Amino acid sequence: MIRGVGSFLKELLGELAGEVVLTVIACLALAGLALAFVWGWERSPLITGGIGGALLAFLGYGGFELLRPARPGRRGRLAGVAATAFAVAALFVAYAWSCNCS
Repeated sequence: MIRGVGSFLKELLGELAGEVVLTVIACLALAGLALAFVWGWERSPLITGGIGGALLAFLGYGGFELLRPARPGRRGRLAGVAATAFAVAALFVAYAWSCNCS
């Protein structure tokens, strides 16, 4: 019984540590993105808006590729990279949403 409790506590602490690490990474990524946007906006609002729009379009394309019905055949590299980027961004947004780093 003691081994079962120890195993449960070990797994619980491992999951909690993983959650904390992902939350910290997501908050740091969000803060870095905000700082990069502010720095870029001070330098050139037009270029910053263009890069931001291109990034949103790329992530939107990734979401479209990820959520549409599968076709027979191979998915292109750009579609795979965009879908992966969308999934990673969605994961970071989910963790950053809960970090209360305002």
